[in-house]
Amino acid sequence: MRGRLASVGAEEVLLSEGWNLVLTEPGTCATPRDIPPSSKFIAAPVPGTVADALERAGLFDRENPEPLNTKDAWYVCRLFDAVPGDAILRFEGLATLCHVFLNGQEILFSESMFAAHEIPVTLVGGDDVALCFRALGPRLTEPGARARWRPQMIVPQGLKNVRTTLFGYMPGWCPEIHAVGPWRPITLVRRSVMSIDNVSIRAVLEESGIGRLSVSLHTDAENPEMLFRCGEVEQNFEKVGGNHYSAILKLPQVTPWWPHTHGTPHLYGPMLVADGIEYSLGKTGFRRIEVDHGVDGNGFGLRVNGEPVFCRGAVWTTADIVRLPGARADYEPFLRLAAGAGMNMIRIGGTMAYETPEFFGLCDELGILVWQDFMFANFDYPRSDKSFMGHVHAEVEGFLHGVQASPSLAVLCGGSEIHQQAAMLGLPQEFWNSPLSEDVIPAIAARMRPDVPYVPNSPHGGAMPFSPNAGVTHFYGVGAYMRPLEDARRADVRFAAESLAFAHVPQQKTLQRHLDVPAVHSPLWKARVPRDRSASWDFEDVRDFYLEELYDVDPAALRRENPEHYLDLSRAVTGEVLTETFAEWRRKGSNCNGALVWTLQDILPGPGWGVVDSTGEPKPVWYAMRRAFRTVQVLLTDEGTNGLDVHVINETGESLPVELEVVCLRDGKQRAVGGSRALAIAPRSKEKLAATELFGAFFDTTYAFRFGPPSHDVTVARLRSADGDLLAEAFHFPLGRSKALHDATIEASVLRDGDAWLIDLRTDRLAQSVHLDIDGFRVDEDWFHLAPGASKRVQLRPIRGMAEDEVPTGDVRSLGSSRRFGLQA
Repeated sequence: MRGRLASVGAEEVLLSEGWNLVLTEPGTCATPRDIPPSSKFIAAPVPGTVADALERAGLFDRENPEPLNTKDAWYVCRLFDAVPGDAILRFEGLATLCHVFLNGQEILFSESMFAAHEIPVTLVGGDDVALCFRALGPRLTEPGARARWRPQMIVPQGLKNVRTTLFGYMPGWCPEIHAVGPWRPITLVRRSVMSIDNVSIRAVLEESGIGRLSVSLHTDAENPEMLFRCGEVEQNFEKVGGNHYSAILKLPQVTPWWPHTHGTPHLYGPMLVADGIEYSLGKTGFRRIEVDHGVDGNGFGLRVNGEPVFCRGAVWTTADIVRLPGARADYEPFLRLAAGAGMNMIRIGGTMAYETPEFFGLCDELGILVWQDFMFANFDYPRSDKSFMGHVHAEVEGFLHGVQASPSLAVLCGGSEIHQQAAMLGLPQEFWNSPLSEDVIPAIAARMRPDVPYVPNSPHGGAMPFSPNAGVTHFYGVGAYMRPLEDARRADVRFAAESLAFAHVPQQKTLQRHLDVPAVHSPLWKARVPRDRSASWDFEDVRDFYLEELYDVDPAALRRENPEHYLDLSRAVTGEVLTETFAEWRRKGSNCNGALVWTLQDILPGPGWGVVDSTGEPKPVWYAMRRAFRTVQVLLTDEGTNGLDVHVINETGESLPVELEVVCLRDGKQRAVGGSRALAIAPRSKEKLAATELFGAFFDTTYAFRFGPPSHDVTVARLRSADGDLLAEAFHFPLGRSKALHDATIEASVLRDGDAWLIDLRTDRLAQSVHLDIDGFRVDEDWFHLAPGASKRVQLRPIRGMAEDEVPTGDVRSLGSSRRFGLQA
């Protein structure tokens, strides 16, 4: 199903061509006939935004945006090819205060960006359609109902009274690009006698393994011949009153849908057969999702099909801040990178905007769970405004109907940081709750998606709603609050719907193309660094704190004296923090059941929060995430005088025979001690053992006892399959990373295997954060530690436009050396 009002068997024409846009002063034109004939119109894409149309015409700069909420925006179009007669105009999203005119007569006024509308019309031929998006700025100055608190992050306060996205109204977060225009499709629909609408579908996986698929619909056809079919099973429809029909299929022993880290995201394609014609009802999957609150009742974790799933991923922003697009092609590059990094959950936060069913369709295919906030954040929203609540009902029902069959929808949440905002301002608990998130939204969710758990707000639970040791938290102890890495364990995080925000530095090639200015010193650079409004620090300061902690350098002096090395250390450090933190959360014995990084992608090129830059290129931290999120994993945790613990994780559904090797190296090259063991790791299980169990004798792996000089500067754990293939590696630095920076000599040999280019890498000693700079290729691995004694093979992926037989060129370097090593044939 494409959207909540989609029909089956109806003729639909997308009205995407022939639209023109003109901006006028607020209120000067009451109807389209009032637009001066001399007005300068520009071509406008639909679906699209005013910012998009202006940018295409060279009249808007996303890096230095002009306000778009201070003028009225008129879209006009003549339906030259539309046949006269009765039809329906469908508007799937109008941002935000919009009057719709047909042949000069107003037929709709919409006050919500998140509501869809169907308007019956009679066309006469050559009809004119006009949309007037009234300036939102003046509306935002209206006081509305008195609020019990005023958030600092979002301005102006009048946004609490209007159903629109917060994009463009969060200084320090994103550029002030306001969402205006027909941001979702406009279609002309003509229903036939056999047209079928109000289609509702639901898939249920019973504990017995039986899949139950039910569908209901409406049709005006007399005595329709209809079948509901899925695979080889089919069922006739029954009339259930009026012109409503329903059918239920039971599929014995269906193949369940899994997040891709734990199995196969298997999908089924139910069909409607009406008068012998087959109509697709989209794709769906069978799964069960339940919340596990743990033994003490304070936890939060998801069980999928009865199995606990450690959820890891990131918070989604937008595929393009200017266009706010909703097509599969816009989503696919980012979501494939998410899956490629081992993410099994994406959160759409309440400060963003609803994405389309195409987004969920991709997540269904890729096996990515979706945590969906409804678009409410931070504000004390109106509690007794009937008009506002009417918009809420329409928006929630509309969204849920559009994704009614999506198995990837895993959590529904009433909004972001509303409880936290009230609590942090010192208000008592009775002020945190709202009928919006406690009564209205959950009632609709329970009716329309009873298979999806509901959380009133994010964060939620504990003595304070943001307490990390209960329920859902937004954890920035490691990160914004600049606590030591040990805080990830001390805080006893149960589930972090947000975590680890840093100003992640992109690859150098991205900076050269899109932000070629001196790092940190340039105002253009600093403008891209995210910050919290009114804070005396930004997220580059946060990164620099950990740079000093992990590498024992003075960031300010380093960036003055060696800016290139400063940037490389900055690229490495956020990945190291992420690696250490997720090792803590994923270890055996941890109470943490999941954590999502803030955020998946940047909005503009530069040192933003995203692990992927706005051009779609992975940042160095993305590669660290890919290693930290592996389904089959080995971890090392420093337990002080208890020594070094080794954790082995198998999230697959099969028993896994492995060979575990742990080696301690002196000066990054000389074996001080080591050992190995064959293990059989049960399906979806974790094992923990002390490193000394592999050595057969005491060894001060953590240098906790300090009997004499250090005997090693790095410990390497390798996990290999029964066939000898390397599955995972982990590293521990008992003296800190700075004491293990070596001037390593790296050999890099390029070879071809069929159609693929590969690079084999070897080193004479430990090389930290090895970076491959290969012209015209994206590498599968980057910014990784390379230990001596074994070669590492990295596959290259040609960037579009590269010739298949073009031999890769480039160089390899590591943090501990100023030398660069070329590729050898």
